[in-house]
Amino acid sequence: MATKSAGKPPDLHIQRPRNPPQAAESRGIAAAPAATPAGTPAPRHPGTPAPHHCGQNLSAVLVRAGDLVWQHPRTGENGEVYILLAPAPPATPGSPVSWVLQPADGNGAPSAPAAAVPGTALRQTVAAAEQQPVRWVWNRTRDTYGSLLQAGISVERSHDLSLVREILRHSEFAAATPYIERLRTEAAAPDPDPAPRQLLPLQPSPDQGSLFEGIDGFEAGPRPERTVPVENLAAELQEQLAAVAGSPERRRLGLLLAAESAGGLVAAEMEHAGIPWRRDLHEAMLEAELGPRPPEGQRPAKLEAAAAELRHKLGNPGFNPDSPQELLRALHRAGIEVRTTRTWELQEHQHAAIEPLLRYKKLSRLLSANGWAWLDEWVDGGRFRTEYVVGGVVSGRWSSRGGGALQIPKNVRGAVRADPGYKLLVADAAQLEPRVLAALGQDNALAAAARGRDLYQGIADQGFNGDRSLAKIAMLGAMYGATSGEAGRLMPVLTRTYPRAIDVVERAARAGEAGKTVSTHLGRSTPPESEAWFRSQQSASAEEQRRADNLARSRGRFTRNFVVQGTAAEWATCWLAGIRRRLRAASRTSPAGQLVFFLHDEVMLHVPAERADEAAAIVSAAAAEATELLFGKIPLEFPVVATVTDSYAEAK
Repeated sequence: MATKSAGKPPDLHIQRPRNPPQAAESRGIAAAPAATPAGTPAPRHPGTPAPHHCGQNLSAVLVRAGDLVWQHPRTGENGEVYILLAPAPPATPGSPVSWVLQPADGNGAPSAPAAAVPGTALRQTVAAAEQQPVRWVWNRTRDTYGSLLQAGISVERSHDLSLVREILRHSEFAAATPYIERLRTEAAAPDPDPAPRQLLPLQPSPDQGSLFEGIDGFEAGPRPERTVPVENLAAELQEQLAAVAGSPERRRLGLLLAAESAGGLVAAEMEHAGIPWRRDLHEAMLEAELGPRPPEGQRPAKLEAAAAELRHKLGNPGFNPDSPQELLRALHRAGIEVRTTRTWELQEHQHAAIEPLLRYKKLSRLLSANGWAWLDEWVDGGRFRTEYVVGGVVSGRWSSRGGGALQIPKNVRGAVRADPGYKLLVADAAQLEPRVLAALGQDNALAAAARGRDLYQGIADQGFNGDRSLAKIAMLGAMYGATSGEAGRLMPVLTRTYPRAIDVVERAARAGEAGKTVSTHLGRSTPPESEAWFRSQQSASAEEQRRADNLARSRGRFTRNFVVQGTAAEWATCWLAGIRRRLRAASRTSPAGQLVFFLHDEVMLHVPAERADEAAAIVSAAAAEATELLFGKIPLEFPVVATVTDSYAEAK
């Protein structure tokens, strides 16, 4: 699905659009424009309606809401109109929920009085406002937009204050305003562990599923502790826009914030839609692998049989194989000297108990991760729903809370099936991170290796005598910091062949080792290291120096990969936003499909069968746009490979 380049390519040079905010807008992300400098709020427009509470006459509500938003919009320098949306405090406990809508101009300043709209009128009010370009502002997309989706309301664009806040908190691109200083002061809590932050998902949330609890249209509102007054939202919006306005990289930072907010919309919509999931096929797979569903508290028949065989082979009839301590003792008593029960270590031994042990571990993992209890908890109405956490990893990658959505095992994927009359379209961006590295380094040689073919094979042909496996080891080692052993031996070849690309990760590693901040292409930055980390670098003995060096190298590996993984996450979020916008445009007369799953560089769409080819073209076009949005017109391809299928298992 990649577009081939003809003739001699130009040098890899990032071309900035002449009018960047509008350029981003035309490509479907709708980058948030920066506000005019702080201290110059727009004056209130004369003649704007007085504050009012609507509810007696629905047509009057819509007329007044339309006047409020469109008759007197106070736009900023880029014509942006914001509407802040928040639940109104209940008049009395248990009273019906109403919503406060506050129009604001491009600086975030209120441009007209706020209006209180009853929940029963919100759908019509939002639909009326959506007739013109508008960006909805709320504290947290999952809370507010999740409630709107439950009532059948969707919007085109948003500004998620919480997502933007977390990017601005550490971004080197943000202007040093009092707001930014406050955020960084709040973030500077003592850290007792000097080890570097890892690129790992967050832990599951204790309030998983709260989006769908206690909601009945709009008669029940968001949880009280998450309700933020609209006045507070307006104040923070102005401060965030001012931090972007004063940025030396306002185009790139604005694009990042707009893409992140668009990602929040996608995440809420995917959670609302759910992944199509056939319970009957999942149950059939479990019975084939484990045996019939057992009574609660008992092992399935095949798992119990594997446990019995394991006990027999170890000559230890009473131990519990689910206890790591008992299992290790049983292995040692049988003469199997292992330090852990990891699969790779067990496979180094030839004892007769190894095969049933590995089989037990595999079946036990299936039962605990995706067994009947998982099915009961997470699959309902033919859909698997999880909470996607936008920017849940420090690099900007997404994570998930609950259900293990980002780790669907191969033997479970057969249950992911399209509905009758529909198809699954599964697409992934081939070798995304090394292509991002080529763009960051503006490395023509690495771009040439990727052009029109498998990138690793291209690297192999250029410097590794055609050996693809060596080329892949070397490139992954360069990006992830595995610069010893085989990868370290290959690094000099990679450095000679692609000096500009390798310089990107090497400079990031050296900065990290020195405790400095590094940033992605659009401006997501690493959190600053703690005072404890810096104290750990002050050694008074050889042993302390070794520990300091280890900590520094560990942080260098983190920052080395951060710039690549984080920029790849930015590309993927722009890709998602482009797909979403195109699907919405294509669905004006009939549904064109919807995004239902996203994993780093892979998307899944659930589309009408007759529109599958159209959806594939949408995915490809959005990838090309994401590349141009981030890097301009460059001679480097970011191909996506799309498969149209009935089953997720057949796509991989």
